[in-house]
Amino acid sequence: MDTSRQLSQRNENTYHVIRASLVQAQQKLTSAVNSAMVTAYWEIGREIYRACGENDRAEYGKKLLTYLSEKLTAEFGQGYTVRNLRAMRQFYCCFPIWHTVCAELSWSHYRLLMRIPDEKIRFFYMDECAKSAWSVRQLERQINTMYYERILASRDKEAVAGEIQRLEPKPEYEKIVKDPYVMEFLQIQPDTHVFESDLEQALIDHLQQFLLELGRGFSFVSRQKRFTLDGQNFYIDLVFYNYILKCFVLIDLKMDVLTHQDLGQMQMYVNYYTRELMNEGDNPPIGILLCAEKNDAVVRYSLPENNNQIFASKYFTYLPTEEELKRELKLDDYKKIPD
Repeated sequence: MDTSRQLSQRNENTYHVIRASLVQAQQKLTSAVNSAMVTAYWEIGREIYRACGENDRAEYGKKLLTYLSEKLTAEFGQGYTVRNLRAMRQFYCCFPIWHTVCAELSWSHYRLLMRIPDEKIRFFYMDECAKSAWSVRQLERQINTMYYERILASRDKEAVAGEIQRLEPKPEYEKIVKDPYVMEFLQIQPDTHVFESDLEQALIDHLQQFLLELGRGFSFVSRQKRFTLDGQNFYIDLVFYNYILKCFVLIDLKMDVLTHQDLGQMQMYVNYYTRELMNEGDNPPIGILLCAEKNDAVVRYSLPENNNQIFASKYFTYLPTEEELKRELKLDDYKKIPD
């Protein structure tokens, strides 16, 4: 009869065999999807380049990209903003001959590679990345630490090449659905519930309902609105459009004391909406930062730069007052949240 220790070892061995099969399957899936996505985006970039030529920011180019963005988004979901379509065109311009593109690399890899203006250095990093199977984080670190210059200047090239595995170890496998570009390409809806706690989720639930019931022109747009800049994801807790003010209202909740980093991040959100998502005739978007503490709530508004006082006053006529927001954020209201 097997001993308890032998049974435990047998279970462990079975687990590792099964795990190896799943890791291998994930790697095959990752490779297949990345190859298809890179091919599709290169072809999209080629067709945009053929249609609008060298200058995609001329009048015809702008109209074409807007038209394509609207049509593709309606049929294929997120991922086809004007900004992303420009990136696909840039991808083709950086790698105009298909056989120079390495299908083993992901779109996230190429978004990093396209930042490198020197063609020779760009292809060096692409080749090294494919040969060494660098993860996206490893490639980013190598670029940021000037690996190209260091490897050329070093006598011990093997040591320089190998240090990335110590400084930025590559995960055994990368979960494919964690890549926002892959999720967009496959039309997978991301899990938007990225709240830090049940309390935070309850507060955002409550704020969403409160603003809609306020009756001052608020229309719900998005919850945990994600946007991606150079592969890094950002989430805005709540996004509304106020049809009286004709502007987006961005709301972010912080469970700790408000910091200058929080203010800077909200300003980035406002800038992003101003430059990428404002519609013709819109007023500049505004951001509201809420900071809930144990016994109180501190409310801060982060208005766009160069605002005049009259316009700010117009905003505050329709926005919830600081006292209203403080009342809605009282933590005592959420004591009954289940564990």
